[in-house]
Amino acid sequence: MERSSADGGRDLVEKALAYIVHDGRILVFRHVDAAPEEVGLQVPGGTVRPAETPSDAVLREAREETGLSALELVGKVGEARYDLAPYRAEVQLRHVFHLRPAGPVPDRWESWEMHDGTAPPTRFECFWIPLADGHVLQSGQGALLGRLHDALTG
Repeated sequence: MERSSADGGRDLVEKALAYIVHDGRILVFRHVDAAPEEVGLQVPGGTVRPAETPSDAVLREAREETGLSALELVGKVGEARYDLAPYRAEVQLRHVFHLRPAGPVPDRWESWEMHDGTAPPTRFECFWIPLADGHVLQSGQGALLGRLHDALTG
């Protein structure tokens, strides 16, 4: 992590987010064991590890959080910064990617993310919402959905 004076001295953290699209719908999840007002609806994503590319990170995170193994990287949608203050002294540099499933997918399912023994597994409920409803995503995760929509319909 680096601290950036341009970001008010907050930690700058690289993240990779997955816009997984199937039949005009985007894959979202909710944390089953957390209050919705704390975590909201999210897309798969997470921290880019040292020596890992953002594209490798997005595939790893999408697989870990959804349990879907057959995912194809379509392309990079773009990058966006998101300031988590006052919740946390962190600015995220988000690399956003368009992915698609390479085979059939359920409409709704439960997934468990394992944490290498560092924490108990996290339980998610994964499901699809219309791409046009992506404005409900928490913490600015839907900020680049307009670009994706334009690319898909352009």
